[in-house]
Amino acid sequence: MTIGSPNPDSADLDPVTAHHLVGRGALLVDVREPDEWAAGHAPAAIHVPLGELDPAALPAGRDIIAVCRSGRRSGRAVDELRAAGRSARNLAGGMQAWAAADLPVRDDQGRPGIVA
Repeated sequence: MTIGSPNPDSADLDPVTAHHLVGRGALLVDVREPDEWAAGHAPAAIHVPLGELDPAALPAGRDIIAVCRSGRRSGRAVDELRAAGRSARNLAGGMQAWAAADLPVRDDQGRPGIVA
């Protein structure tokens, strides 16, 4: 699968498009620190802090959408993933934009979470 958008060369996705693509099989990778993840994350995301990101450890053949709090760290993750030959995009505005778009945010216990 290749991530689709009006501009496939752009590294950025809006939250609604990202949510739609995750529903179609893209892998959402949250690169924030453990305390940020615990407070609130997208339910379908996996947690891989930026300092531990290993492109080879992620499933091959899947599009990857990286997310952090605001989009900066995930932008660095996308650069690293693309340099390793992976199909990757950045969730523009990060979890702040995700939450502002009224998309689901859960804490580690599965309750409604917050983006701090």
